[in-house]
Amino acid sequence: MSVSAQASDRPKLLGLDRIGLESLFVEWGEPRFRAAQVLQWLHARQVGDFAQMSNVNKVLRERLEENCEVGELAVLREQHAGDGTRKWLLGLPDGNAIETVFIPEDERGTLCISSQVGCSLACSFCATGAQGLNRNLETHEIIAQIRVARRELGLDAISNVVFMGMGEPLLNLKQVLPAIRLLLDDYGYGLGSRRVTVSTAGVLPGLAQLGRESPVNLAISLHATRDDIRDELVPINRHYPLRELLAACRAYPLPPRRRITFEYVMLDGINDQDQHARELVRLLAGIPAMVNLIPFNPFPEARYRRSSQARIDAFREIILRAGLMTVTRKTRGDDIAAACGQLAGQVQQGRRSVPLRVLN
Repeated sequence: MSVSAQASDRPKLLGLDRIGLESLFVEWGEPRFRAAQVLQWLHARQVGDFAQMSNVNKVLRERLEENCEVGELAVLREQHAGDGTRKWLLGLPDGNAIETVFIPEDERGTLCISSQVGCSLACSFCATGAQGLNRNLETHEIIAQIRVARRELGLDAISNVVFMGMGEPLLNLKQVLPAIRLLLDDYGYGLGSRRVTVSTAGVLPGLAQLGRESPVNLAISLHATRDDIRDELVPINRHYPLRELLAACRAYPLPPRRRITFEYVMLDGINDQDQHARELVRLLAGIPAMVNLIPFNPFPEARYRRSSQARIDAFREIILRAGLMTVTRKTRGDDIAAACGQLAGQVQQGRRSVPLRVLN
């Protein structure tokens, strides 16, 4: 089926999880098991032509064709980095565009997907935050990113999905949670909960809801050990300061043998000194944690510099000696602006503000 250039009010099947499809089919007088069949065709087998859904009766196939759309997105641009990273600019029917990145590694293939068109949190080290927020993505627009990547890479190329692209996922949980359910559904993408990660800058109401409703991995964009520094880097800290954020992390219902990943961008002279490393160790005491040190990736008009490798190594050594699991993220895709903090897309009339509630 072709990708429509304009928005349509017809239901987008990529945005319906098993619960949503069952509700639709019951309304149509069809048995619930039809939902599993259609899920498998759409997601596991990547089929978009209803006529090919051979175990679905003809009447239902025709009704789907007449009343629904798959909900695919158009690829406006594809870029290949020297290290094998690939980035897609995907067009939305309203004229906006989002970016999605695939990062190949020896034992995994990670797809970094977006949850909003832009971002309202205005983190000062992030290109997405500099654009502001236009709107939330719909569930089908979130899932369509995976569909594009699997079409280009092969059905088995993606082993991990991370909500670390454009936007703050916890401000769009109404659309993100059904997308997660599709990722975990055996008739959808069949990913284990350990292979899906949601990253947040610390939206505490959304954090509590995610903990109640989903078993996936959690990553916290921390980036500072003091409120005054974090207020500048991650402005939502002015509303949910470090004390409250870390208390929420301690109370978070982690599945057994899981750790919370704390992301920490390394900014020269800002948050990368030895005392900051020691403060980080104290902050994370009692939390099953892994620290992910991220060398800063510059973007136009950025006012920071990346910490030197020697400084990053010294910072990491202090954390390791304290017994915390720590890795330094390898910069990937920076030659095509696909590295952490560099995603921009095309955002129309973005607004910069720090919302205080989850947008449901």
